[in-house]
Amino acid sequence: MKKSLMIIASVLLLITFIPKVNAQEEESSWGAGLDIYSSYIWRGAKFGSGPAFQPSVSFSTGGFKIGAWGSVSSSTEEGFEMDLYTNYTVGGLTIGLTDYYFGGDWTEYKAVHNLEPSLSYGISNFTLTAAYMFLPATDAQDATSAVDASPAKVNLTTGEITPAIEAVDAIKAVEAANFGSSGDLYVEAAYSFSHAKLTLGAGNGQYTRTDSDSDGKFNICNIGVGTSKEVKLTDSFSLPVSGAVILNPSTGGFFITVGISL
Repeated sequence: MKKSLMIIASVLLLITFIPKVNAQEEESSWGAGLDIYSSYIWRGAKFGSGPAFQPSVSFSTGGFKIGAWGSVSSSTEEGFEMDLYTNYTVGGLTIGLTDYYFGGDWTEYKAVHNLEPSLSYGISNFTLTAAYMFLPATDAQDATSAVDASPAKVNLTTGEITPAIEAVDAIKAVEAANFGSSGDLYVEAAYSFSHAKLTLGAGNGQYTRTDSDSDGKFNICNIGVGTSKEVKLTDSFSLPVSGAVILNPSTGGFFITVGISL
């Protein structure tokens, strides 16, 4: 736990004390939007099934930004995610911290939240990003142990025995344990052309884990080609449309996704 707290504190201190260059000359602004994608693909992996609705709200002032972003799948195979994030940008460097929440009891911080400090640096059309996702507790097995140790409930009519902790919590506990105490690393290089963007990402753990590689060794997991355009609907309104073709060589996943932004 101490290791995790030190990482969080370091990121927050960096965001707080980086000199705010010309911050007083820049106006504060609020933003809100909604993206609708044919499927939710993130870092070479698919979440849920069917179209995904992705709302966002943010506030920015100077180089500082804080916001919330979410994704909800429209089908029965839910891909639910609601994130809080903050970042600070100075020059080409962006330092950020994201809290990923994947459903369940929001107050059960150890079981349903993951934290991710990140660094991103851009030079002209080239951007390099590094992110490290981990549980807020170094003893990730605590969540699983809590499920195993929970008292059972007995239905006196049917004799059925169920744990006091619901199945969804048990699933979250297993997911928590899968992260372990070391977390998962992801690095990405991206280059933007005039009409397209190339992405190459690599990671370990959740990004490359398969039945044959349960540990998820560090490997390439995200090769993508994306593009976007404005579809003119009226003289005063255009609809932003984006799409991407994505391959995850580690898991064998291949995806094509298209979305609109409102």
